[in-house]
Amino acid sequence: MDLAFDAETVSVETGGDVARIAVNRPDSLNALNVETLGSLADAFSAAEDAGARAVVLTGAGEKAFVAGADIVHMSEMSTPEALAYAEMGHRLCRQIEEFPAPVVAAVNGYAFGGGCELALACDLRVASERALVGQTEVNLGIIPGWGGTQRLPRLVGDELARRMIFFSERVDASDAHEYGLIGEIVAHDELDERVREMAAQLAAKPQHALKAAKDALNATHESSLTSGLAYERRTFAGLFGTHDQREGMAAFTEDRDPEFE
Repeated sequence: MDLAFDAETVSVETGGDVARIAVNRPDSLNALNVETLGSLADAFSAAEDAGARAVVLTGAGEKAFVAGADIVHMSEMSTPEALAYAEMGHRLCRQIEEFPAPVVAAVNGYAFGGGCELALACDLRVASERALVGQTEVNLGIIPGWGGTQRLPRLVGDELARRMIFFSERVDASDAHEYGLIGEIVAHDELDERVREMAAQLAAKPQHALKAAKDALNATHESSLTSGLAYERRTFAGLFGTHDQREGMAAFTEDRDPEFE
């Protein structure tokens, strides 16, 4: 995979068909200002253009995934400026959610506010045992502005989401896993290896089927059950006749490893 990207606040590494995108502001606990939001969007665009078959999203340093939006930057915003900032965050989270391959959040530390919302936009979340997550905006006199009020209840249920948002609760990795907010917890020094392993496994899957599965799963949040089931039927049928469908089923019947595109 040939991926050309250069930014001061976001780093990108590649290995095989996997792109690793990291917010690189450890001195600010990887807080998200306008520059960093723009660089993250550019990084995901570059990864898509390069044909990444899986992406890992994380934060640089030992303390934070993303500690939140840049409060110093937000503190003097006008209403129109705040709306533009919210729209920028929404576009990024939507870009992650609609990325044509799985995105795995490696939550290596604090993930508050906008950082929690970035993790919610990812397909899978793996956390270090040191992780703390939460939608803490109410304590700042605001509410989640990048999708937290919508994605969090879909993941953990209405009651828990209300408690987390109303009380600005900071949840440790164990509780986050129990709530269903985090899919897996690993030792802090094993997080990178575990997420790289997962990403490599995902990248080896048939990409058309994986993208179709992601699209169908995302559709559950956009439509009624009836519409979602109809979308699933069409997408399922549309994969028949593709190379990966033919190869996957032939390999199964012939008891061999498949060779996907």
